Amino acid sequence: MDMYLMDWVNLLLRWTHVITAIAWIGASFYFVFLDNSLEKPTAPDLVAKGVDGELWAVHGGGFYHPQKYLVAPKSMPDHLHWFYWESYATWLSGFGLFTVLYLFNAGTFMVDKTVYDWPAQSAVIGALAFLVVFWLIYDTICRSLGRTKNGDMKVGLIVFGFVVFASWLACQLFAGRAAFLLVGAMMATAMSANVFFWIIPGQRKVVKQLKAGEPVDPIYGWRAKQRSVHNTYFTLPVLFAMLSNHYGFLYSGEHNWIVLVLMMMTGALIRHSFVARHKALVHGKRVPWEHAFGGTAAMVALIIWLVPAPQAEAPVEAAAPAAAGDATAAVAQNPFAKVKAVVDQRCVMCHSAAMQSKGIRLDSTGEIKRHAQALYQQAVVVKLMPLNNATSMTPGERDLLKKWYEDGAKTE
Repeated sequence: MDMYLMDWVNLLLRWTHVITAIAWIGASFYFVFLDNSLEKPTAPDLVAKGVDGELWAVHGGGFYHPQKYLVAPKSMPDHLHWFYWESYATWLSGFGLFTVLYLFNAGTFMVDKTVYDWPAQSAVIGALAFLVVFWLIYDTICRSLGRTKNGDMKVGLIVFGFVVFASWLACQLFAGRAAFLLVGAMMATAMSANVFFWIIPGQRKVVKQLKAGEPVDPIYGWRAKQRSVHNTYFTLPVLFAMLSNHYGFLYSGEHNWIVLVLMMMTGALIRHSFVARHKALVHGKRVPWEHAFGGTAAMVALIIWLVPAPQAEAPVEAAAPAAAGDATAAVAQNPFAKVKAVVDQRCVMCHSAAMQSKGIRLDSTGEIKRHAQALYQQAVVVKLMPLNNATSMTPGERDLLKKWYEDGAKTE
């Protein structure tokens, strides 16, 4: 029952997280597009009102005419819509999901003793430290260098270098799957913290100054714009890191941190292409697709690099049955007996009647047959299972499962 309820918590948190993330990212992408697509108004009434940019658009059977005031309108409107709950709800649901799946099961999901052997409690503290320390250092870099000469370039390069270092460090301390997710969570935390500590407070101060009839300080708008731009470049790298845990070939290699960095860099370059495209179209210039081409080329190079090397067929070293004699003879005569011996030793400890992880049992011939496809997918194709290869399944055993499934998953 506990496992059943936890699965429901997992599902509902994941569902909420995806929905709120769609809302946040959609709003973020729209306003980045809007900022980079605005044109200077020519109508005297708009200029007189202080409109700095306007855009005509058509959608949903109607026409829209958004306008941007820089730094602010001359007076406060009666109704003002704020965009912040999408960010907060995304982070809260994501952290809840991270807690349920990883922090509560750190010994299983976060600790890989072949990578770094440390207590589960220490891994939890280390993971939380990644979230907090990255934000503090990132925020310090932005505040100290953002308004200096060539500040945007300095901040971008230093933050990129820091992300590379954090990616390397995470992959030295945590299981690959957890390391990739943690780096994504680290950057997502900074994104939401940008909204919580800078964007929304700055906007509230502007509103307060307007209501008090005071001159509006442009620094608040500048800071909000800086962090908003950072958030849009973080978005695709974060999404990749969040999706990567479904693909064991990405994070299970020796140089997995390089894979993580290259894929995140690819996402940032592709995102930059769309940002640059918005500006180019407004000014009637050539769309600089070379950034997207560069990102795509890096991805193709990564795909080629990760192609599995052809290997000689590994000898099958199936686990010996607990009983000798007749059981050993049965293994020799019945190919499925070898498969069952492997499953008994490598899988049943987490997929038995007593512990049905993910609701899957593999402790009988019928259950193995029933879950043959899942067994093939998880142990052979993506190599996610056994988790962190905790039971040391050999390449030969995976090859045995592969041949058995592709030959029809016969049990007789």
